[in-house]
Amino acid sequence: MFKTSAVEAALYIHPCLSEISEANAVERDATVDSLVNSINLRDGVKARFFLNILSLANSAGEKLLAFSQYTLPMKFLERLLVKEMGWHVGKEIFVINGDTSTEDRQLAMDQFNGSADAKVVFCSIEAFGEGFSLVGASRIVILDVHLNPSVTCQAIRRTFRPGQKKKVFVYRLVAADSPEEKAHETAFNKEVIPKLWFQWSGRCTTEDFRQNQVDIDSSGDELLETDVIRQDIKALYQR
Repeated sequence: MFKTSAVEAALYIHPCLSEISEANAVERDATVDSLVNSINLRDGVKARFFLNILSLANSAGEKLLAFSQYTLPMKFLERLLVKEMGWHVGKEIFVINGDTSTEDRQLAMDQFNGSADAKVVFCSIEAFGEGFSLVGASRIVILDVHLNPSVTCQAIRRTFRPGQKKKVFVYRLVAADSPEEKAHETAFNKEVIPKLWFQWSGRCTTEDFRQNQVDIDSSGDELLETDVIRQDIKALYQR
């Protein structure tokens, strides 16, 4: 869970974004660029975490995969990287969503997995099924809470495919003291129910089906241990 701020809402429910039709790409892009240029982006905790973890991963020679169930937050972060990093879509940045054709998806995956220039791919969390592979990524950021845990799990598994040679770290971002906390609790309970039904045995206790809070220093993740990352983490839970 992460500390929250008012600007963070720009990622999800900023009025300027919510009123734009997904079909009007020109107006959407212009409004997102205006938003990127008009606010202090690093005041938004999720945007700040995303930029910091991406920068650290890039320094470590790792690529990042970002999932969202919404198009506009991904467009916001895409335009943010163009402005902040000077990166380009199709070289350092790749985007795969429900409007991407099968051929273009395969091309984007091949380029992302195989190109040394590739840094990050933004993906609609519901746009991926069996057969899709993004083994080029070893860091995954889930930008928002999906109420169907199987959708999230299936998306995460896109990096656990033949050819993956690195340890994969997954970050599920939950804004503390916001409605996301309740949504996250609901999603976790949905995930627990089948475990209780199919995996319960005499060797298990209820502790096996609870989220366990862990200390950052014992997480085994060197990137989380950096000061620039830990300042925004209110609590860390192992899933």
